[in-house]
Amino acid sequence: MKTKLIVLWIFLLFEFISFAQSTPKSYYWVQLKDKKGTPYQISQPEVFLSQRAINRRIRQHIAIDETDLPISPVYLDTLKKRGLEIFHTSKWLNGVTVRIADTTQIRKIAALPFVASVQYTRPANVLKSVKNKFNEDELQTDIGPATYGPSISQLTQLNGQYLHGQGFRGKGIQIAVLDAGFWHVNQIEAFDSLRTNKRILGTRDFVDPRSDFYQQHTHGMSVLSCMGGNVPGLLIGTAPDASYYLFRSEDVITEYLIEEDNWVAAAELADSLGLDVINSSLGYYSFDDTKMSHPYSDLNGKTTRVTQGANMAFRKGILVFCSAGNEGTNLWKKIIAPSDGENVIAVAAVDKNGFRAAFSSYGPAFGGAIKPNVAAVGWSTYLVTSSGNLGYSSGTSFSSPVLAGMGACLLQANPYANVKQVKMAIEQSAHQYSKPDSLLGFGIPDFGKADKYLKVNSAQNLALKNSWLVLPNPFSDYLLLQNATPNSAQPCLVSIYNLQGILVWHTSFSAGNNIILNNLANLPEGILIMRIRSGEKEEQFKLIKTVR
Repeated sequence: MKTKLIVLWIFLLFEFISFAQSTPKSYYWVQLKDKKGTPYQISQPEVFLSQRAINRRIRQHIAIDETDLPISPVYLDTLKKRGLEIFHTSKWLNGVTVRIADTTQIRKIAALPFVASVQYTRPANVLKSVKNKFNEDELQTDIGPATYGPSISQLTQLNGQYLHGQGFRGKGIQIAVLDAGFWHVNQIEAFDSLRTNKRILGTRDFVDPRSDFYQQHTHGMSVLSCMGGNVPGLLIGTAPDASYYLFRSEDVITEYLIEEDNWVAAAELADSLGLDVINSSLGYYSFDDTKMSHPYSDLNGKTTRVTQGANMAFRKGILVFCSAGNEGTNLWKKIIAPSDGENVIAVAAVDKNGFRAAFSSYGPAFGGAIKPNVAAVGWSTYLVTSSGNLGYSSGTSFSSPVLAGMGACLLQANPYANVKQVKMAIEQSAHQYSKPDSLLGFGIPDFGKADKYLKVNSAQNLALKNSWLVLPNPFSDYLLLQNATPNSAQPCLVSIYNLQGILVWHTSFSAGNNIILNNLANLPEGILIMRIRSGEKEEQFKLIKTVR
């Protein structure tokens, strides 16, 4: 019951306060200066994060910090009293997307003492964009007779059968799909197994919360089929046993900067729920209002808001995959945000024989960072097409989920690896790792090699030796201890010593898998030694105490 209440709270937290359409309203991003007045505390993460999210951080030794704290409700109340409707909030970027009819009030909002800046992101009245957001081609090809059907080449090119053959098909891994719509996913046969086994865990429309969710665009449906589709003998996705959250963040009718804020809001919800992987077959650089458009210099891995959000998701322990873009034959040619992110795995498109698709966007990121990172089948990918039938389509929109699904399988096979290790393993396993280029980056990964790399180099070996995980480290005023040995019934004694061997703090507690040690701010700064005794077993940890 408690878990259900936490998940419900998180969904309610992200609900839009109001979406009245009686008067057209414009959208703005309000950048806040700080989080003063927030009642939330780093030492009590269970108030604003699900247990699954906390466990993911513990497993990967990721500290909970001020970027995890929700926006100050004092500031939100002030904005609402000024006539603004809160559309999204971003705790990571400490900003708010708001709606307002009387735009003459914006100058007053910008002058508030806690507001750093205000940016226009979407007009009140919009027309259908002249841009074709998703320019993938649907192709007609005969269906082969293999066990995986024509989708077999998408798997074997990545040596994905190495993991699938061992039963690693994504079970227990949760994937957020950020896209434009998931038309008829609640009806199409390819998703029967997801529905029957209740592995579509939730949906959310960040564009229009009033929408009929499964009547929107087809793009996300096709993307999902690359990972979660399952029609034996015809189509088996790269992560058919994973579980999915479906988030609509893209408005295909128009193209405005607000879509980046939709994306960040969706990614933050994915984090709060404790998800493991994000796939985003979306990207941004050009908008209907050209003043919002990004120059190439913005694609430096850290500037655009959507890229900052993608980088932050990775920092929180989520593996992030994004399409490199389909701009290779267009005037732009380059990658698009957030695929430029320094922590993002940007995926180029090749055909089943490994030849690069001409439409696949070029790297590098501005400044020279290697982009795209890797490549997968995105030229004639076998999937559920926009018609709802099985067939072939092309676009980096599909190479990204093909690879993301395999990333989920790799996580399942290596539960103690952190996202940095997994990203590095994928890149180092790729066929041109020693000579990366601006077309395919490190090349086509080999997930057999990636798995072996992680088995040798990941934190799994350490986790097998220690019963306890301790974080954050360095720490300032609290520590979180997780017992990696399930159902341990032994009482524990915790002692902390300075380097002279003098006991500076101790406590004891009964059995439990997650223990928070509060009120540690007065411990001496510098290196300390913690000893945890449980029964006859004692483990020792080196800690670094800092001032908050």
